[in-house]
Amino acid sequence: MDAAARRQEIVDAVCRIIASDGLERASLREVADEAGLAVGSVRHYFASSEELLAFSFASVVDRIVARLSGAYAGVSASSAGSETQRSAVLTLLGEFLPLDEQRALDACAWLAFKNAARIRPFLAAEADRSHRAVAAVVGQLITGLVEDDGGGQQRLVTEAERLLATLDGLTMHALLQPEWMTLEMCQDVLESHLAGLEGPLAPKH
Repeated sequence: MDAAARRQEIVDAVCRIIASDGLERASLREVADEAGLAVGSVRHYFASSEELLAFSFASVVDRIVARLSGAYAGVSASSAGSETQRSAVLTLLGEFLPLDEQRALDACAWLAFKNAARIRPFLAAEADRSHRAVAAVVGQLITGLVEDDGGGQQRLVTEAERLLATLDGLTMHALLQPEWMTLEMCQDVLESHLAGLEGPLAPKH
């Protein structure tokens, strides 16, 4: 196994530990056990727990942003206001949510790392990058969906933050209450949010 694949295997072990037992348990020894490796093998790639966690956070961010960027291409390629665009937007927004095993692991890790960054300075830079990267995608989306009603840039910023808050809330609810916040419920909430936008996807009156 090459170095990149081994690092990814270790990152995946970190995410599984976070999802099952929390970030505090993600030590070098625990991660090695979860990955089925010797501690020395993990230390070959990461000199400390801080280095391991910072790299894992960055990897999760990269994975989420890659999914979002791929989904955004579908939005860009569709006609404004069409059912195809609506479907592409819902697909894009769904990439934020824990709707399958991989996205659930990533969402758990994402939230845990962002929360830990408040008191662990070595995670702060990655927390800032993660917010900016996701906000950029949401900002692009909102710019294409919201009609100009004279509110200018501030209106777009407000709508982007409103959508980000909705996605954060849905992610938390879907992780904590998966029996209630199902795929169908998430889609209903997102549909309702899109309907409230004064743009090409808003309902016609």
